[in-house]
Order: sequence, then C-alpha cells, then structure tokens
Amino acid sequence: MTKLGVQVTKIRSKNAGPFWLTIDLFFDETENYRNVLRSLSVEQVADLFKLDPGQIKRFDIEALKVIKFSLPRPHQQGERLDRDMHGASFAALFEELEVPILLPKPINNLG
Repeated sequence: MTKLGVQVTKIRSKNAGPFWLTIDLFFDETENYRNVLRSLSVEQVADLFKLDPGQIKRFDIEALKVIKFSLPRPHQQGERLDRDMHGASFAALFEELEVPILLPKPINNLG
C-alpha cells in the first residue's frame, strides 16, 4: 500500500458550482496513472466523504493521464457550516488515501 499523494503529480480540488466539488488527479507516469485507475474505487471516495457511491461521478481521461471525481459539497458554498469557500482543501484528503500498488497484468504469450 502507498499513499495516493506519492503516485500523483498533483491533486487539485475546486468548486464546480455552489453545490459540487471537482477533484482532479494528475499523473506524469503512465504506470502510476494505470495503477490508480485500477486500484482507486468510487466506493473509497464515497467512504472518504461519507456519501453514497451513486452520488459520485468519475471521469477517466487517459489521453491526459487524469482521473476526475465530481461530488456534492458537504455544505452549500458560503453557508454557515461551509469551511472551505473555494473547495481547495479537499485535495489534502485525497493525498492521504491508501491505494495498493498493483502489479502489471501479465501478458500471455502462449498463443
């Protein structure tokens, strides 16, 4: 197991309107991108934010080596209980997520 923050180049979180957050995981290394692609589940993200997995949207953008999650904000932007108006602090939660390091899928050359 390793922390997600070790596998990514950058994690960015931001508002996607007053009701949603977007978290982007950027990778330089294709191997790290593919490992996280296979090992990080929507269920893990749902557990982290105490949401139903059906509330989370995931976008895998292989050409850019980016994994994007969109999810409802814990509190509407600007309301009394909102602790992060810009949504930037949610990236730190992702850095600490533990993900397994998966071995590459073996290639069967037997024909």
